[in-house]
Amino acid sequence: MKAIYLDYAAATPVSTQVQKAMGPFMQDAFYNPSALYAGAREAKRALEEARSNVSRSIGARPSEVIFTAGGTESANLAIRGIAEAFPEGEIIVSAIEHDAVLKPAKHVGAKIVGVTSKGIVDLGQLQETISDKTVLISVMYVNNEVGSVQPIKEIVDTVAQIRKKRVKKGNSMPLYVHTDACQAPQYLDINIARLGVDLMTLNGGKIYGPKQSGILYHRTGVVLSPQVLGGGQERGYRSGTENVAACVGFAKALELSVNKRAHSVKTVSELAHGFTKELEDKFGAIVNGHRKLRIPNNIHVSFPAVDNERVLFSLDDRGVYAAAGSACSASSEEASHVLLAMGLTEDEARSSIRFSIGVETTRAELDHVIEALDRALKA
Repeated sequence: MKAIYLDYAAATPVSTQVQKAMGPFMQDAFYNPSALYAGAREAKRALEEARSNVSRSIGARPSEVIFTAGGTESANLAIRGIAEAFPEGEIIVSAIEHDAVLKPAKHVGAKIVGVTSKGIVDLGQLQETISDKTVLISVMYVNNEVGSVQPIKEIVDTVAQIRKKRVKKGNSMPLYVHTDACQAPQYLDINIARLGVDLMTLNGGKIYGPKQSGILYHRTGVVLSPQVLGGGQERGYRSGTENVAACVGFAKALELSVNKRAHSVKTVSELAHGFTKELEDKFGAIVNGHRKLRIPNNIHVSFPAVDNERVLFSLDDRGVYAAAGSACSASSEEASHVLLAMGLTEDEARSSIRFSIGVETTRAELDHVIEALDRALKA
């Protein structure tokens, strides 16, 4: 029996269209884009075309797109890059950030702000935490575990007011906003002009592109210290020979995600609504995160007094792939920092499962998951 995959928040398959776009640059046009001969110039043109395509998808300038090897590198470049550029400054992040943000943030001594029981950043606490030395606020667009959508526009508006006050007081410390938007492109608007952020992280492996591909959007004028030194590629912000195939693949995946967003939202929302209701009605599942302010493909629930690890192994035996939370911390024995920050107890956190569906998921597959879950919970 073919496995039923319900962990699209962790990884997505590379789409056929993306594979086709990447193909030429893995064989015939494999050249180093920094070389001077004709084949290399072809690779360079493809790289810059990919950059332009990304910029159009997010409403930015091509010069504001830094290609990286995925979301983790992009987040580290944003957090540590700002911290090193402004050693006297302070950084603030939310308590539910992905470890790719949270760990470098803690490494540079960042302040952590809490969230509500629904997994939404506490705006009041955030405002109280901002000081005259704050240089960066990093809040994810969508939480990768419970799917809660964060109030990025409200944060940007708050920052705009603080910037005006700083100018009047003669405070020259800049104040930037970074968002980890890795889970967002298929379901939410990622246009930079409308979001208003200064830095944004995107990851190809979450949007049907190749793993180890991604970008950091870097608004013109934002001071940033590079983290990978070498040959000076990516305008000096990220040295190393560019993976042209991955960059082309990422650009195509992002373009498809943006163009198909309305269809994805409609298709996935209908499936998720019915599936969530069945989980609640049949098993007494408790939905974690905000009921409305969430991306539609994320169904994160707790099954009271149930060991999620045992259930996940049982589902695996029955050909169902789901997760307890972030794949990056799946091997950790600690309860999810996201759920604990939301106020769940360790026992409640350890009884939680994330089902994240994709555009390929079918109603028949979800019916089979309900049957498999019924057996798993009774075992």
